[in-house]
Formats: sequence, structure tokens, C-alpha cells
Amino acid sequence: MPSAELPTMLQLLSSLGRFCFQIRDMNIAKREEDIGFYAGFVAASYFLARTFSSVPWGIFADKYGRKPCIVISILSVIFFNTLFGLSTRYWMAIVTRGMLGMLCGILGPIKAYATEICRKEHQALGMSLVTSSRAVAFVLGPAIGGFLAQPAEKYPHIFSKESIFGRFPYFLPCFTISILAAGSCIACIWLPETLHLHNDGKVGGAGEDAQISEEVEAQADLSNIESGKAKVSSDTSLKNLLKNWKFVSSVIIYCTFSLHDVAYLETFSFWAVSKRKFRGLNLTSQDLATVSAISGIGVLVYQFTVYPFIAKYFGPIRPLRPTAILSVLLLTAYPYMHNLHGLELKVLINIASILKNVFSATITTACNILQNTAVVFMVSKARDRVVLTRYTNKQHICSLINMVAGGQILFLVISMVAVIGLILTFKPFFSMSDALSRS
Repeated sequence: MPSAELPTMLQLLSSLGRFCFQIRDMNIAKREEDIGFYAGFVAASYFLARTFSSVPWGIFADKYGRKPCIVISILSVIFFNTLFGLSTRYWMAIVTRGMLGMLCGILGPIKAYATEICRKEHQALGMSLVTSSRAVAFVLGPAIGGFLAQPAEKYPHIFSKESIFGRFPYFLPCFTISILAAGSCIACIWLPETLHLHNDGKVGGAGEDAQISEEVEAQADLSNIESGKAKVSSDTSLKNLLKNWKFVSSVIIYCTFSLHDVAYLETFSFWAVSKRKFRGLNLTSQDLATVSAISGIGVLVYQFTVYPFIAKYFGPIRPLRPTAILSVLLLTAYPYMHNLHGLELKVLINIASILKNVFSATITTACNILQNTAVVFMVSKARDRVVLTRYTNKQHICSLINMVAGGQILFLVISMVAVIGLILTFKPFFSMSDALSRS
């Protein structure tokens, strides 16, 4: 599962650190301080396209299965991410990023896949594994984008300026990610289908895949029997879902923290590479790649070593509020890092980045578990469409805000969003499901 989502996260995270440099080389900005403004349009085109395509992708995944949706999304990364690396015009960058967002239908189905293929007692671990793909992308994405961009300038003894990598300085990182995506696409051959159309037949092939699918279906039916839930008609599932306040409140919380999370990712990269006169840290693309890679390794270690014990002794939900509070307190220190230099800056920025991403991973996993336990299995398909649509809307909003707001102002806005998300976890806004209340 993590390898299926990895290409999408890689192409997203690898581009954040080099957006400013790539837009600068396109000579579209008349002033240096306008580079972030134009880069925001490129980032927003990706999420805007996802906003319009999320519902159709959810319908597609419900009708034809999770596996075709995942494969098509990976294939789009192979093709359009390569074209994005060959972009030398501003309009081409916007179009290719927009097509990447339009064909990105993996984020919702992969989470549904994790809950459908895992037993109830292993859902927290399954969601944690899906989230771990983000940690791996944090390690590989910025490293690929930072160290492989502009190879003719950084490694002139290997790449000449007359080669394709010299004429297209941002093609090498995109081409590398496309190769990794091709490997993930091949690995999807052995990915079993989990969607089942009880009235219209099963989705998936015969043989071993069908047998695995039948086992997953029996497991899901058993889960419904144990919970005492009646079978919900597919025609009324969405209507009943929207009446479920437990689910609606969990989606609101998830979308609020998603806005906080994505806004932080985009703002941090632009702020870190901005010059000191703009109150940035003046880091190079290699420095930013190193910080992101160290943070990714920290999150990956946390996901596989520390988080299982936290989930075991405290549950996956209880850490949500403490980590949200700590995240707000940590963000208040970011603007003051502008006054730091040298080794002191490198040490503190790495520690802060690791902690912030660990908090985000904990909050995201908790929100995913909240949504999954708030609805029964038969309405999970409608749930995926609602969640993915709201999530992409929030990401598009944060990209638009990032275009018009400076880094210092946006850090304050990000903190305020986290505070709002924290408030929403208390009554009367939030209703804890019975299963989580007993835990």
C-alpha cells in the first residue's frame, strides 16, 4: 500500500523546494519578491484540478474498483511529471501540474483500501502504514528535488550543459520519480482488489485474486454482523452518511487539520529558501532537501517504533489534542528563526521540522481512524467521495492563501487554523463514536 501512494507524494513534495528556482528561471516574475506569487499559481493549479476531479474519481473507484484507480493515477505521474520537468514556459508548468491533479485519484481509494483489507484491530496500523508513505516521500522527495535539480551546475563533471539535463535543468528529478512510479505500477500487478459489488458481481479477476477478494468480503460482512448494523442501500447511503453527525464532525476536523498541514508544507519551503531581506532563512535547495530528508527519517522511525506503543497504551485518538496544542506552540517559534545563523540555525530548524511532522502524522492518523469508525462498511464508498472532495478543497484554499500572503503572516494564519481544529475536537462540535469512547 505505501508503495502505491509513494509516487504521488514524491512528485508533490519534490517540487515544493524547487518551485521558486524553476519559476525564477522562467523569467515570468518582474521582481524577485513576486516569484512566490507566481509559484503559488502553479501549486494551486494542482489542487484546483483535484477539487473538480475528486468526486468523479470516487465514483470511478466505487464502480470499477480501487486497483484501476490506483494504476491510472500512477500512470499519470509517469507521463505528466516527466512533462513538468521539461517545462520551460509558465503556461506549460500550470497545464502539466493541473493534469497531475486532475488524474490524481489515489488518495481517497488508498485509504479505503487500507481499511477494507485490514481487520478492525489492525486498522490503526494499516492507516499508519499509508501515512508512512508520506514519511518516505519526505526523505526521498526533497532529496531528489534538491540534489538532482540543475545537475549541469552542481555536477559539471558528470552532466554537460549541452545535454538534455543541461538544457532542462529540472528534468532529472522528475525523470527519476517517473522511473520509481513505473516500478510502483508494476508492483500493483500483485495488488488484490477489495471492492465488491454484491448485486452486480465482484470486481477483480479470477483465481487467487478472486479468492483473496472473497476473504476480504467475508471479513467485511463479519464486521457488519458483529457491530449489529443493517445493510444500507447504495441509493440512500450518501443521504444517511450526511445525517451521521459523528462522521460529519470527524470530516470537519480532518479537513481543518489538512488545511493546516498542507499550508505548512508549502509555506515552509518558500520561507526557507527566501532571502534574509524578505525575513526568510536563505537556505539553498540542498539545505532544504537535507532538512526535509532528516524530518522524513524522523517521522518514519516514529511511525514504526514509537507510534505503535502510543496507539497501544493511549489509543489512536487521545494523542490528537495534545499534539495539536504542541503544534501551535511550535509554530509560534518559527518566525524568530530568522535571527539565527550557522550551526545554531541548522540544528534548531531540523529539530523543529521533525517535531512538526511527527505531530502532523499523529493528527492525520487519528482523523482517519475517526472517520472509519464513525460509519459502517457499506457506506464507506460514499464516505470516500465526501472526504476526498473536502480535503482537496482545503488544499486549494491553502494554495490560494499562499499566493497572496507573506510567510510571516501565513505562519500566524496556520497557527490560527490549528487552534480552530483543536476547538472543534470538543463538544458540542465533536461527537465521539461509541467504539472510541469505550477505548
